[in-house]
Amino acid sequence: MDKKREFQKLDTELGPYRKALSKAVDTILEQGVSKYPIMVVHQIEVEIGIPFIKRGEVKGNWSVNASTLEEFVAKQIIDMNWVDRFRAVYKDPEDELCLFVLSELGAKFIFLPREESQSIGFSFELSDN
Repeated sequence: MDKKREFQKLDTELGPYRKALSKAVDTILEQGVSKYPIMVVHQIEVEIGIPFIKRGEVKGNWSVNASTLEEFVAKQIIDMNWVDRFRAVYKDPEDELCLFVLSELGAKFIFLPREESQSIGFSFELSDN
């Protein structure tokens, strides 16, 4: 399956999660926790963020943890040297949700528009390549 189809499949699978993801992002922003919320979307156990959707307890195959750029840096998932680059590509969280997706696509940052009528339009990896 090519990457475009993989992203479309992921967009479809995550569609039902949009409201919960948006609410978590809004909470992080409103409480001043971070200007850079990151939702960790996964199908395996991970030790980052605060779990708020657990696979098996909801319809769908994904678990979701709420995290932030600051936690990603503290846990050395994002190196300090990459923080400015990350901030430069980070989309407005009022319009798009930043997801760190662990799937058959590997580990990727993906921006999911809050509006269901739009599809995933951007992904990136933090690497020197």
